[in-house]
Amino acid sequence: MLPKVPLLLGLIALGPLVCIFEFVDVSKSTNAFAICVEFAVFQFNEVQEDEYAYKLLWVGRSQRKRFTWIYLMDVKMGRTVCKKHDEDIDNCPLQEGLGKKKVDCTFVVDVQPWLSEFTVLNSTCVQE
Repeated sequence: MLPKVPLLLGLIALGPLVCIFEFVDVSKSTNAFAICVEFAVFQFNEVQEDEYAYKLLWVGRSQRKRFTWIYLMDVKMGRTVCKKHDEDIDNCPLQEGLGKKKVDCTFVVDVQPWLSEFTVLNSTCVQE
């Protein structure tokens, strides 16, 4: 029983610190969040083997980890008729019929604004 006491005391002491770094809701209209969403969609398109680009349809959850520049977002994207490297994908129509595809994704993006660097830390996507 005695060796477990320091572990228990450590957990009690660190508990409040862990809660400090939880994700909290942020406005979808903040500049930093909007840029993170744009970066996540761009990165999604870059790593896809599909020759067609996906565009943002909807943003659900918008959160930031307290005291960091790490953002969490849920997005829905649709497959367009445009190729990945075409101009102005945002105004490109969605595919219909057999080519129609939509995906729901959760991204975690780390930003270093002073360096203008973005990194996708985690991404999970499911096709509808």
